[in-house]
Amino acid sequence: MTKEEILAQLEKELTPYVPTLGQAGDTIVNENVSNYPIFVAHKQHLEIGIPLLNDEENKLNWSINASTLEEFVTKNIISNEKVDEFKKVFKPVDDYVCLFVLSELGATFIFILRK
Repeated sequence: MTKEEILAQLEKELTPYVPTLGQAGDTIVNENVSNYPIFVAHKQHLEIGIPLLNDEENKLNWSINASTLEEFVTKNIISNEKVDEFKKVFKPVDDYVCLFVLSELGATFIFILRK
């Protein structure tokens, strides 16, 4: 599968969970945790964020953890020099969920429209 096919498949698989991710993102913002919620989609055990959706419990191909830009900076996933650039491309939380996808093709950010 190409990267585009994998990301399209992921988006299709996650669409039913976008309302849950959106609510979690709203909570992160409304509780003043961060203005930049990031959801980490992965297939292996990770030490980042808080587990939100588990692949085994939810019959998904992916697990999803809730994280933030601040945690990404603390864990050196995003360098301090790239924070402003990231904020410029970050889409409004009211309209999109931000996913950091870890797959066999590497890591990438995608934004899925909240419906």
